[in-house]
Amino acid sequence: MSQQRSADRRTRSDGSRGRAGTDESVESAVPDRGTVRLALTIAGLVLALLGGFALGRLNPAPGATPVGGPVAGTTAADHTHPPGTAPHEHPTGAGPVGGADAGGLAVSAAGYTLVPTGTSFTAGRRADFSFQIRAADRRVATDFAVVHEKPLHLIVVRRDLTGYQHLHPTMGQDGTWSVPLTLAEPGIWRAYADFTVRDGAGAEVPVTLGVDLVVAGGYTPRPLPAPAREATVDGFTVTYEGTGQVGATTPLLFRVFADGNPVTDLQPYLGAYGHLVALREGDLGYLHVHPEPELAGGAVKFWLAVPSPGRYRLYLDFQVAGVVRTAEFTVTVA
Repeated sequence: MSQQRSADRRTRSDGSRGRAGTDESVESAVPDRGTVRLALTIAGLVLALLGGFALGRLNPAPGATPVGGPVAGTTAADHTHPPGTAPHEHPTGAGPVGGADAGGLAVSAAGYTLVPTGTSFTAGRRADFSFQIRAADRRVATDFAVVHEKPLHLIVVRRDLTGYQHLHPTMGQDGTWSVPLTLAEPGIWRAYADFTVRDGAGAEVPVTLGVDLVVAGGYTPRPLPAPAREATVDGFTVTYEGTGQVGATTPLLFRVFADGNPVTDLQPYLGAYGHLVALREGDLGYLHVHPEPELAGGAVKFWLAVPSPGRYRLYLDFQVAGVVRTAEFTVTVA
């Protein structure tokens, strides 16, 4: 047996055929099954990673900007109509998609950031609320377009949707906005800066940014009033017609009455006969709705695009005899 093995070894060392008539040099060049399986596994992992990267480029995460820039037709705006657009009607489902998005949910959006000098207030004490709007390069924005007769609208409301205020700060030469502000009760309040800024290329970019303001003290939130189509304020009764719908731009018509009679001497306010803000219960998403400039059969007409089902609080500013009043409504959108 040992002699046979020695002969086999000598034969293979001479380059002759080994057992079973197989060429030993060819056999050694073929990888074994374990090596093949390892190579296939590595190749599969590489392909999976490449495929995932490609899918990530085609389907960016929610809120991420797609590769190559924003999708055509989308904007950074959260208004129902972009500034400068004449009032017009939208057929059902044809409202601007970007306009239906709730704004004011972040301190930064569309490359701009709201930077307040302070966010703490004392209940019932008047104090200046000051802030700047800074661009992505950290420069202070100073070029704002006038929309609804003002370069910036500041809306303030407590997080239980009470205490609504509509203010118009003034801007200093250094780009700092300032306005006297009184927050009557303790709690967390939300301030919305609603403006249209001109970027470096001269394009107008409408943005709404939001920041929380804090008033120390015991806070007992008030429940949201039940939905109703009628509200009273300072002896006036205000009613509305129309129903908000998700995925559609629909009309809302508001009428003002005094002593049961229609008010016929409504005065223009901020370029129209009314100004409407809608806030979503829960996250306080902000909708700034643009009005028709003229009355429609004696009613103040707005077009509203609703981003989601839920309850909303509507705030209608209207002016009679030089005094601006606000009627408030709770609306449920199915």
